[in-house]
Amino acid sequence: MRESLLSIVLGMEAAVIFFAALVVFGLHVLAPLPALLGGGIALVVLVALAGLQRWTWAVYAGAVAQLGLILLGILTPAMYVVGAVFAALWIYCFVRSRQIERRRPPAESE
Repeated sequence: MRESLLSIVLGMEAAVIFFAALVVFGLHVLAPLPALLGGGIALVVLVALAGLQRWTWAVYAGAVAQLGLILLGILTPAMYVVGAVFAALWIYCFVRSRQIERRRPPAESE
């Protein structure tokens, strides 16, 4: 359950990063190369992390990615809000998945 929920959040963040890179490029906050290259690298990292959420270290790396999204507010202040919303969604999905996993009956081995 945890893997699914956190992967969905990271996938949505990858889409947001794509559009944020276009905004940073379009508003001339950064030069074209750093804006698009940085956005592309962040997008690839988020998609890779989404696929690796079955490992504990990737969950922690995803949490660090939430901080990175919030820090994009330095470039465009609206990203503070977007980053905070995604960080709250990440925490909610993490906590809720643990609650769901605790309520499941243990798997029966044959």
